[in-house]
Amino acid sequence: CRHCWSSEGGRMKALLMDVGNSRIKWGVLDDGEIKRTGHISQERIREKGLQVLTTKIPGRVDDVFVSNVAGTTFATRLSGVVGVHCDCDVRFARTQRRGWGVTNGYTQPRRMGVDRWVAMIGAWAEVRAACMVVDAGTAVTIDALDDEGMHLGGQIIPGVATMANSLSSATSDIPTVRPAPGRGVADLGMFARNTAAAVREGAQNAVVGAVDRAIRTLQSNAYQPAVVLTGGDASRILNALCETPLHRPHLVLRGLARMLDTA
Repeated sequence: CRHCWSSEGGRMKALLMDVGNSRIKWGVLDDGEIKRTGHISQERIREKGLQVLTTKIPGRVDDVFVSNVAGTTFATRLSGVVGVHCDCDVRFARTQRRGWGVTNGYTQPRRMGVDRWVAMIGAWAEVRAACMVVDAGTAVTIDALDDEGMHLGGQIIPGVATMANSLSSATSDIPTVRPAPGRGVADLGMFARNTAAAVREGAQNAVVGAVDRAIRTLQSNAYQPAVVLTGGDASRILNALCETPLHRPHLVLRGLARMLDTA
């Protein structure tokens, strides 16, 4: 595998990138481990340009492998800037019908966001049993896999901040609300005494409730899924779920690493 060994006989280093709507995360796959991880907001890139990214990511790598959901125009720009910085080709993961132990349940697999596909590959590589993959970010995606790696289907709902912001933009009396750390336990504190707190509590509880219901539905259909949680808002819902999840902040990077290791 050309991604595993260099011409000098040593392990190759690959820069893995998870390009989302809110953040870009990265890490270096080196000798089977993901090291030198980091992230930058898309807002900062919009303000300063893509060159700000090259001041943070490593340049001495042999391969760049990307999961991108920020659109084709951004992918073209990223490929040019990062390719020059790293002096190698930039390759993009694609959603497929099946691979790496996972079978895509979409009727049109290519229409599934590649981050969801790669996250499922990362989760399956670790669990290899029924699981539910939850990516809590700008949107919250929930995907279920059975014991054979068959994707049963998924859900997409607005994330905590997206939900709160939609209320602000659609009404005249609800203010813009900044997300706060999540509540770890279900107690009467969820019934807020001011509007901003009520929006925060409502948005978080909506997400937690959707994830919990998905877990219970799988359980009532004879599955005992491991819950694998990732995404920027994972910490806000981590301690509020009915089942203790496996928190994997770099799940998409893990999936990319799995795809490279078996390429």
